[in-house]
Amino acid sequence: MIALLQRVSEASVSAGKEITGQIGPGLLIFLGVFREDSEEDCKFLSHKISNFRIFNDDDGKMNLSIKESAGSALVVSQFTLCADWRKGRRPSFLDAAPPPKGEQLYAQFIRLLTDEGIVVETGQFGAMMNVRLINDGPVTFVLDSNPRS
Repeated sequence: MIALLQRVSEASVSAGKEITGQIGPGLLIFLGVFREDSEEDCKFLSHKISNFRIFNDDDGKMNLSIKESAGSALVVSQFTLCADWRKGRRPSFLDAAPPPKGEQLYAQFIRLLTDEGIVVETGQFGAMMNVRLINDGPVTFVLDSNPRS
């Protein structure tokens, strides 16, 4: 499982003309689910992200987690993060989880973040979406539950 985190001042996602999720300060999380991922990957990443100290304290140092900063999360499914781009000029998505499994683990990840006490908004799984954000920093990280070579 792979997550691209962007610390934001605000962010929203819409499917068609309908806004499906919107947050103020917090994290925009693009989440990709690989074919071999499991609930353990969800647990690992949700716990790591919930406690990852990337928000500024009163001294301007990255010492606070999303929970400690009272931030929200906007989680958007992003299977293209699972692309293998190393061969040829067109990415392969064979390593991405099939939609039923991807949606199940995406929902599990959201539940686990919510269980950590984080307010979570979402995109619409499998839909074409438009994402708007104001990046704060910019601060961007890629976290992978199973580093690949």
